[in-house]
Parts: sequence; structure tokens; C-alpha cells
Amino acid sequence: MSGILEGKRILITGVLMESSIAFHTARLAQEQGAEIILTAWPRPSLTERVARKLPKPVKVLELDVSNPEHLAGLADQVREVLPTLDGVVHSIGFAPQDALGGNFLDTPWESVATAMHVSAYSLKSLTTALLPLMQDGGSVVGLTFDAQFAWPQYDWMGPAKAALESTNRYLARYLGERNIRCNLVSAGPIGSMAAKSIPGFTELADTWNHRSPLKWDLSDPEPAGRGIVALLSDWFPKTTGEIVHVDGGLHAIGA
Repeated sequence: MSGILEGKRILITGVLMESSIAFHTARLAQEQGAEIILTAWPRPSLTERVARKLPKPVKVLELDVSNPEHLAGLADQVREVLPTLDGVVHSIGFAPQDALGGNFLDTPWESVATAMHVSAYSLKSLTTALLPLMQDGGSVVGLTFDAQFAWPQYDWMGPAKAALESTNRYLARYLGERNIRCNLVSAGPIGSMAAKSIPGFTELADTWNHRSPLKWDLSDPEPAGRGIVALLSDWFPKTTGEIVHVDGGLHAIGA
């Protein structure tokens, strides 16, 4: 029996550790029949080491999504490994420490600008850089953390995720005519490297212990990875501009 990504070619960003959602997305994508390529920044060697734990060998490209030169050469670099792409996974987010942990009112614009550039604008710049490889359409899937609410300690990453969610809708609007679907998975908290960089992350994550209808496991990134793989597949052929919540249902529950 073939997998739901059989014959597809997918570029995946954000594989940093075995605990990352992107790693499990890459593993599941390979298991479901996809050929994949990874990008990494700032330490491709770290990603290469983690990638050895995937079912099949995979090429890792260096990519700083805030570097115009990196983006300009990306399609040609990918083409040396995969001739075309059917999917792109955006699992990239960063905010300087002074934009997190209760500093919201004192964060300087420079730090806010960095958070917005890397965490939101990069969805557009990464996607457009790879459009030459998606002539026959495809699926772009990003990762968000529900931007409807102001979370403790999350501070300027909240507005950055709100910008990411809006960017996704506009990409869906403009790329629909090319048969490219653009969706996000809004995942519950996972104890990954990105999460651990947020001061007070434990306080934020504890909300899931009290309000999530489905039992939530901080140590299990696979449900989010499955959501991403499903959106990369042909099983959502007419879904775009959407945010699929893989958060145990907490988004639907009040106090």
C-alpha cells in the first residue's frame, strides 16, 4: 500500500532536534513516500546530525530566510537535488530575548522587526523563492501558535504569529490561480528547542493540563507532524487559507 505522499517532493525547514515538529514531519513524509530536502540555519551541521535519524538519507541546505542572497539562490540549489517541488513546510520562528518573557512594553522596534521578518515575512519570501519549482501547483504548510489570544510570556511572538496567519491568507489569495494551497497548523505547545527559548514556557504550557479536552502530551510532536503531512497530501485538494488546530481542542474551550 502506497503512502499519501507517494511520489511527492517536499522541502522542510526547521529540523533542529529530534523533539522538533519539523523532524517528525520529515520522518512521516518519508514514511508516506515523499522525497524530501531540508534547510537549516544557523548550524546546518546540527541538522545534518539529527537528519541521520530519519528513515532515509537527506540533503541539508544552508538557508537564512532573512538573507536575500540565500533566497535568490535557493531554487537552483534545490534543483540540483530535486527537479521540482510539490510541497514546502515553513517551521521557522525567532524573536530576540528582549521581545519575550514579559518585556512587551519595553521591547525596541529593532527586536520586533527581527521577530516579524524571521517569523512572518519569511513565509512569503520562502514561498516565492520556491515558486519556480512549483509550476504544477502544490501545498505550502506553516506552523503557528494560536494568535487569537495574548499568552503569558509569549509577548512579541504573538503579533508575529498573527502576522504569519494573515500572510498565509494573502498567499492563499494570490497563489490559488497557480493551484498552490497555503495552510497553517496551529499546534499545541511542544517541549522543543524553540519552546525552551521562551522564558516562562512552563507556565504557558500548563494551561493545556487544565483546559485541553483531549489529553495533551508536551513530549509528543507527532500529532502536529501528522496534520502537516495531511495538508501536504492530496486529501485536502480544495482547502487553502486555513488554520488547522492540532492542540487537543483547547482553542475551542473557554475558561
